[in-house]
Amino acid sequence: MVTIQPFLETLLLNKKFGGLTAISDLSFAVMPGQIKAIIGPNGAGKTTLFNVITGIFAPTGGMIRFKGKEITGKKPHLLGQRGISRTFQTVELFGNMNVLENVMVGRHARTKVGFIRSGLRLWGVKKEERFILETAQEKLGLVGLTNKAAEPASSLPLGEQKLLEIARALATEPGLILLDEPAAGLNETEMLRMGEIIKEIRNQGITVVLVEHHMELVMGISDEVVVLNYGEKIAEGTPQEIKNNQKVIEAYLGEEIDDA
Repeated sequence: MVTIQPFLETLLLNKKFGGLTAISDLSFAVMPGQIKAIIGPNGAGKTTLFNVITGIFAPTGGMIRFKGKEITGKKPHLLGQRGISRTFQTVELFGNMNVLENVMVGRHARTKVGFIRSGLRLWGVKKEERFILETAQEKLGLVGLTNKAAEPASSLPLGEQKLLEIARALATEPGLILLDEPAAGLNETEMLRMGEIIKEIRNQGITVVLVEHHMELVMGISDEVVVLNYGEKIAEGTPQEIKNNQKVIEAYLGEEIDDA
């Protein structure tokens, strides 16, 4: 019998800020090809968890493994090279660049031509530049922004800015992408479109971890859900199991459960 190894795993993960415990003994696993959602009320530690996984914050204790190897405390750029990418709760784009250029920036971690060869326009530079351009165009196509390629990134409405940030994250060719509230601020139509794009990302073989407050989106696309409350895991399971979990209803879902 073949045992499938977790793609991402946290083991008794802790993060404290002075006397405040933001994450407490958190253990969970994400299997290859899953869409796994992290939900919980404001202040539950969801974004802190993403910051610890991606090396922005060093954990106070515990361990993180990616594809079976420990990555605890490694720097963000090193994790990007290993195949972990993310978006942010507040959109972070280069407003002085156009849409296509923003995605091309995402290829930086995968470029092989060094500064000197690039500056002197030596062999291989044009080939790599062409590949970067084609990859960026492909990712824009995935999120439906091909016709906006030449527009300033800052001119896009919020929903399209979020899609652009996802395209840029995908340009790094991740095996794992962490999406921090991708549907925040979106209307119903934009949220449904976001859900379809996230499923398409998974269909391309990329594992997805999702922090989100929109229960309709979470319950509609997730394979499994982890529920945090005050930095502790209070439940984990399929969307249906989470809907019916009394602890989750009391701590977070409340009346929303009828609409999810």
